[in-house]
Amino acid sequence: MKNAKEILLWSIALPGFGQLLNGKYVKGITLILLEFLINVCGLINEVIMYSFLGDIGMAIKTANYQWIMFYPCLYFFAMWDAYRDAGGGKKSFASLPFVFAAYSMTVGVIFSSKFTLFGILLGPIWLPLLSIVPGVLIGYLIQLVLRNSQQHSQI
Repeated sequence: MKNAKEILLWSIALPGFGQLLNGKYVKGITLILLEFLINVCGLINEVIMYSFLGDIGMAIKTANYQWIMFYPCLYFFAMWDAYRDAGGGKKSFASLPFVFAAYSMTVGVIFSSKFTLFGILLGPIWLPLLSIVPGVLIGYLIQLVLRNSQQHSQI
């Protein structure tokens, strides 16, 4: 059995890598091509560069939001799929942290050109990245509630 956490980390590095390590070559190559397409069409690398240099205004102007909106769901689906195929996530509702991270990151993208934190405009990279944390926490909380209610209904 492959190390599911190691596969997950490779999938975080690039969507599709985890699938390749799991021997799911068609799925892995498809995810890599989709990541490349969204990255190029959304100008994500350029947006990342401007964001890291602190030029949030230019990052916002450069970003192609119509394409960037696809990225969170592709990214977290690829992570979940690779992790599951490697033997992780066998408990019920294990996908919820991944799902809610994708939702919250997408919401972060939507509001990234307007939302400020302590008067600082975060832009299309920092706000979506920061949005992952509450998404994962909400996913784990809902997972916990659903698992507890499932256990109580079986008693």
